Amino acid sequence: MDGVKLYGFWASPYSRRIEWALKLKGIPYQYVEEDLRNKSPDLLSYNPVTKKVPVLLHDGKPITESLVILEYIDETWTDSPFLPKDPYQRSRARFWAAFSDQPVSGDAMGSTGEEQEAAKNERIERLRVLEKGIGEDFPDGTPYFHGQNPGFLDIVIGSLCCEHEAFEEATGIELFDPERNPLITKWLTAMKEHPVVKETAPDRKKLVAFLRRLREMALSSKSSKV
Repeated sequence: MDGVKLYGFWASPYSRRIEWALKLKGIPYQYVEEDLRNKSPDLLSYNPVTKKVPVLLHDGKPITESLVILEYIDETWTDSPFLPKDPYQRSRARFWAAFSDQPVSGDAMGSTGEEQEAAKNERIERLRVLEKGIGEDFPDGTPYFHGQNPGFLDIVIGSLCCEHEAFEEATGIELFDPERNPLITKWLTAMKEHPVVKETAPDRKKLVAFLRRLREMALSSKSSKV
């Protein structure tokens, strides 16, 4: 097969999950860093609908939206499959992936006081539902959903959670509690130690600074509308 190219952004968890997938499958690829304030003509051409990263270019054909890209990768390079063979387990993985990707209504980045507390509680409730729902997807003695190696659900949820310390430092919102989320905490520890996750982790200080800038801009924008 011809070359694979990934258009992404260093701080995007959605780009990071595609990097994880390519590396876990051992697929050589070229990475193209996008400036989201000045998007390249290639990105706008390959994804004219949403104009977002990530975009995977394979044999000159663009694939967009991270969950779609993950399934495309899994169906194209069939070794070490990400999704379970059992149709029911596949449906559960897709359900919880979609659940995890649903936007949360509360504004954690651009809020303070009671509004921020409400946003925090909404995210904690989301984690509570996830903790309860995914329990049956951990076979005894396995560190990841459905097995010994990271799969579809690990990639999706892990890309959103593995950098939670940076989010917490930037916003002052603490989301993860080992007593409240013992299963997720144990799983998250295993994910953070995986070589692919460690290799692709963004610089912590750089990510915190980026998130703080986003927060400052969100707060400034909100105050200017008052």
